[in-house]
This record gives sequence, structure tokens and C-alpha cells, in this order.
Amino acid sequence: MHAKQALSILSLALTLVAAAPAFAEDAADQKSLPTELIDALNAVFGKQTDNRAVHAKGIVLEGKFTPSAEAASLSKAPHLQAGATVPVTVRFSDFAGVPAIPDTDPNASPRGMAVKFHLPDGSNSDLVMHSYNGFPTATAAEFRDLLLALAASGKDAPKPTPLETFFGTHPIAKTFLTSEKPGPVGFATLPYFGVNSFKFTNAKGDSTVVRYQMLPEGGAEYLTKEQLAEAGPNYLADEIRKRVGDGPVRMKLQVQIAEPGDKIDDPSIAWPDSRKTVELGVIEIDKVDPDSDAAQRALLFLENAVPAGIETADPMIDIRSQAYAVSFGRRHATAAQ
Repeated sequence: MHAKQALSILSLALTLVAAAPAFAEDAADQKSLPTELIDALNAVFGKQTDNRAVHAKGIVLEGKFTPSAEAASLSKAPHLQAGATVPVTVRFSDFAGVPAIPDTDPNASPRGMAVKFHLPDGSNSDLVMHSYNGFPTATAAEFRDLLLALAASGKDAPKPTPLETFFGTHPIAKTFLTSEKPGPVGFATLPYFGVNSFKFTNAKGDSTVVRYQMLPEGGAEYLTKEQLAEAGPNYLADEIRKRVGDGPVRMKLQVQIAEPGDKIDDPSIAWPDSRKTVELGVIEIDKVDPDSDAAQRALLFLENAVPAGIETADPMIDIRSQAYAVSFGRRHATAAQ
């Protein structure tokens, strides 16, 4: 990345942090919550200076997105119109804020998938998902509190630990953190879920509330415990490199449609599998970035940067986007000086 481009992106990140709108969170948290989230993640995983505070280990690939015939019926967004194939940048990642975490470590899950759609007018639209259908808490402030409880619950912490106390009032968080998550065959053999809600509006003005899902073309594939025990610490990056080298990797992007009574602003509650889904199109990944480490350090994914036809419907999206900008700003602060 050129120095001028890095400065431009850093300026955008700092502007987003400073321009915190009024969120549906406690008023005392409005200005500090995104920074508090990154500080809490650093308390759990260690302070990061060159990497993301979470999902620090990843790999960047390139490809294209081709919309389905049905996509335009939901949204007038430019990349969802018939014939509007656009380039995409994809980043797969492990969960923890630890750049050297082995892919076989339980803390490497849930895995992440972020997609940057490069739109015809030169702007971008981003999508951030993980491989678990749901989020541990209903709000960003609760997520901060969960992280702080985790950080304070080391082996010498008195009983009940802060984490055990938190679990007592947040059973969904306990399920999220303690559920066994099998190791995938590869990054592209996992389903991914956008746990926050968006509002789609089509050219006629009709609106629909949705959540994203990304499904592997060949279905989900997982390793046995024996296979996972024999896998190398970087087997996921190795596998996706080989898979892409053998031919384009395809994943189907679809949305789940909300029905009356579904929680729109609570990502900890997954919508029932019985909800209608509509295919938006196919992402075809055909190239690994030749300098993936530099590329992922330079990338900033902002889910609230959306084109006409897509709006955020969950206040957590704005807070998460600002937190990503805080993390981005910190890892680029030295380079921008």
C-alpha cells in the first residue's frame, strides 16, 4: 500500500471513531464504547500493535461476486443488480487476537470471513461474518463486559470467577463460549453467518429485514478429532492455498428473511431455520493475495459503509465498525507518522 493510501484510510478510521452517532446503548458508553471494546479484547488476548485486536491471524484472497436473478427483487444495491459482477477481496481468519495461534487451538474458533465488494463507482461495501449462528451477547456493552470478565478470570481468580458470575445471567454467552466447535476441513468448507440485521430496499421502495449467510458450495465439511490432532498449526491457510490452486472456490451468499416477532436488534438470538432464504449470488475465489500479510494489515472492513438499497438495522453494527476503526488506527499509527 502506498503511503498516501495508508494515510487516507487512517484518516477515515479516525473520523469514524470521532463521529460516534447516538447509539441505542447506555448514554455513558456512547463515546468510549468502541475504544473500550478494543481495550477489553487486548486484556484477553494481549495488546496488538501490528495486528487486529481479534481475528488477528488470517489470509487474503481475491475473486468476484455474481448476483442471482432474485437479488434485485430485495435490494437496489449496485452489486445486487442483474449482470453486475464485481471484484471482491476476501479475508478468512481465526477468532483469537493472537497472530500465531495454531489453527487447531479451540480459541481459533469461530472462524471469520470478511468480504469487500468493489463497486462500479469506486466505493466498497463490506460484509463481516463468523462460523457460528449467533453472538454471545445482545449488545456491544454486554460484549465488553463479557470480555472484561474473561480477562479477570484467570486460574487464580477467586470463586465464583467474574466469568462464572457473568454466565449466571447470560446463558447464551456460556453456550457460545463452551459449545464444542469441530475443526473444519478448510476455511471454505464452513458456513458463515452475519449475525446483525440489515434492511434491504428494492427499486420499488419495498423493504425487507435480513441477515446474511454464506454457504460452501460442496456443503460443510469437518475433520474428525483424530484428523484435527494430526493437522498442522497453519493447516487452514495451507488448505485454502491448495484448494484455490486446484480451481476457483465457490460459496453461495444468501439472506434469511425476518418474520414478525424476530429479534432485529439482538444478534444473540438466531432466527429459526424455518425462515425463508433468498440467494443473492455466488462468490468465486480464484487467487491468493501474493503478499497476504501486508494486505490483511492494510484492510479495514466497515459493515456500516453500505450503498443505497442497504441500511443497518441493528445498532451494534455501527459500534462494531467504529471498534474496527480503532483497532485499524492503532496498528497504523506508527506508519502514518
